[in-house]
Amino acid sequence: MVGTAGTAAAEPLHAHPANPRVAVFRGRPTLLVGSTEHYGAVLNPDFDYRRYLDTVAAAGLNLIRLFTGAYIEKQGDFGIRFNTLAPASGRALVPWARSQTPGYRLGGNRFDLDRWDPEYFTRLKAVIEEASKRGIVAEVTLFSAYYAGGWELSPLHPDNNVNETSRLPKERVHTRDNGGLLVRQEALVRKLVAELAPFDNVYYEIQNEPWADRPEMLDLIHPYLAREDMKDDWRFWKNKVEGADTASRDWQAHIARVIRAEEGRHGVRHLIAQNHVNFGYPLRDVDPEVDVANFHYAWPQAAAWNLALRRVLSSDETGFAGGSDDTYRRQAWEFLLAGGAAFDHLDYSFAVGQEDGTATNDAPGGGSPALRTQLGVLRRFLEGLDLVALAPDHAVVRAAPGAHVSAASDRSRQYAFYLRGDGDTVLGLELPAGDWQAEWHDTRTGSRVGTETFRHAGGRRELKSPKYDGDIALRVVAVERGR
Repeated sequence: MVGTAGTAAAEPLHAHPANPRVAVFRGRPTLLVGSTEHYGAVLNPDFDYRRYLDTVAAAGLNLIRLFTGAYIEKQGDFGIRFNTLAPASGRALVPWARSQTPGYRLGGNRFDLDRWDPEYFTRLKAVIEEASKRGIVAEVTLFSAYYAGGWELSPLHPDNNVNETSRLPKERVHTRDNGGLLVRQEALVRKLVAELAPFDNVYYEIQNEPWADRPEMLDLIHPYLAREDMKDDWRFWKNKVEGADTASRDWQAHIARVIRAEEGRHGVRHLIAQNHVNFGYPLRDVDPEVDVANFHYAWPQAAAWNLALRRVLSSDETGFAGGSDDTYRRQAWEFLLAGGAAFDHLDYSFAVGQEDGTATNDAPGGGSPALRTQLGVLRRFLEGLDLVALAPDHAVVRAAPGAHVSAASDRSRQYAFYLRGDGDTVLGLELPAGDWQAEWHDTRTGSRVGTETFRHAGGRRELKSPKYDGDIALRVVAVERGR
């Protein structure tokens, strides 16, 4: 197995055997934290992926997300001015080779699904290899729901290929009752898995937002994208989404088995992710082949409600909550302290020609160099603790006037806190006896803004925060006497 050209690689990214809620990458328990362009780094050949990956790595981030080309967008979709998932006319690079027949809806010739395009797979593997060199993991999303008009743009649509694929409503495409498309989908999965088998920095997502294949679900979901008042009503989402489409879930289970079968031929095993729903609710009947539970626009409850699954819990996409860095920084801290192990911000500051993430974009979300720095601060802060032993702690905080506090600990030697409040908080904690060091950290810069070492007899202990602007982080760790 190779991770980069000519070098032996470690075991692929995998779940920790003692705590499968935590991923292990190259021998180390790792948080997966990203700020990702709009998933077109491979299929948009005008996008400079090396500059993009340099930008991600420089911020201390280690996760990107890639779409494969079965789904593609046109300029203007979703109101995105600079959309990396919408290549220029005639420039789309997808797994299938172009035919000699004109007529692809996004420019150029139609596709021949009987022939792979070597240029595509060369670029795909180059992106993964360059990510590997920088210590970055790639989530490869095999398929996506087809939103309004999206099915008509897919190379699998009969109007876009020369192979006379089945003419179906989009609601049937990602089911096993999809005519001859299933054979094409299986072939694509096997080809991608075979090509990426050597890499240790890959995991697969079966389908992006499967519920969105059904337009009535989008009508339900969209009004709640920026609302806070539904966070505790998980029953709404269970009734409307979890049991909504048995045919789709059967198809996803089939694709997971295809991945496993093909990987078996190559003697490897990568993680498989399944995208469940927006926001969050308590999952049940999760496919045994699935290692990662993905949520979009996730509330902290999405992690808290699903700890018992003992799977990696991921906030896999952000957005629809304005452009403020503060919003997405808060979401990341609160989700990861609630038990999540992956957070991937959808960063609209990446564009063709501005792969350094400095674009000012009209889009349904945010992204900036400052936010990427802040997400890197978060990752370093939490990875300074024992991730395998860390779990949400709802008992340690006894009082926090003027602040909302998220906490995680091992309940004996390490505690992490994120405070969102009025800038001046006296935190009442229930701590074991021992010698302790408390460090306050600026969530924007990562700098240490306060420290205190104390001996504690056990029980209640108050810690006063430095003045802060909106939020601050605190780490409390046991220290050996005499140090």
